[in-house]
Amino acid sequence: MTFPGPLVPAPDRVTAPQRRLLGVEVWIVLLLSLLQSAIYATVSLVAKLTRGPLSDQTATLNASRSDRSWLDLTYQLLGIGFALMPVVLVLYLLVRSGDAPRRVMGIGRGSPAGDAGWGIGLAALIGLPGLAFYFIGRAVGITATIVPSALDDHWWRVPVLISSALMNSVLEEVIVVGYLMWRLTQLGWGRWQVLATSAALRGSYHLYQGVGPAIGNAVMGIVFGYFYQRTGRIVPLVIAHAILDIVAFVGYALLKDALNLP
Repeated sequence: MTFPGPLVPAPDRVTAPQRRLLGVEVWIVLLLSLLQSAIYATVSLVAKLTRGPLSDQTATLNASRSDRSWLDLTYQLLGIGFALMPVVLVLYLLVRSGDAPRRVMGIGRGSPAGDAGWGIGLAALIGLPGLAFYFIGRAVGITATIVPSALDDHWWRVPVLISSALMNSVLEEVIVVGYLMWRLTQLGWGRWQVLATSAALRGSYHLYQGVGPAIGNAVMGIVFGYFYQRTGRIVPLVIAHAILDIVAFVGYALLKDALNLP
């Protein structure tokens, strides 16, 4: 099965010696970032399943790390900053290998207005069905109760939640879409293999939330990966992901008490 029409990105395949080095590089990058998260998420899911029904358990995304405001803020900012270091590593490795990050990520290929429009559209396409899928997953017992924010009500809570959302969107879209799909294509993988691998990885590091969110995020990975294969651009994906997380994190924090949420 093939996609109709032209496809991007279309990097040249590498030679056998380069292939071995790039294969090792991909494993190192993933084990330092989102594959590591996937392994921890899998262990977390096993722990939840052996403790009791998933529907009775909770997955907290943004938790307080200290009962002292200034120290909690310090921990939050350090966590966000260090979480972005794999992105810096990926950009460095792309430059070292002669793959311009602007070309790999498609930066500058679209207009700001067009990127924003695509981002909003993709967020709506993923967000509304995703919300329904969450409640269905809760009803059938394959999804834990997700608490998007457990930060105390400090003056910095909303800015930190927005920063966390931006960090998630940049980290995931740069590594799981831009970098991974480019490298796997260079290694000679087929389009469908590349797309399925990227989507499966995205789903796997959400397993700590339950089976339902893992499936939902894998579907999101298919949509986002297909968009990248058709356009070669990740900026709209970063925008869409950021919108989804900001709405979830900030909306929950501001409406939790009013709606009597857990």
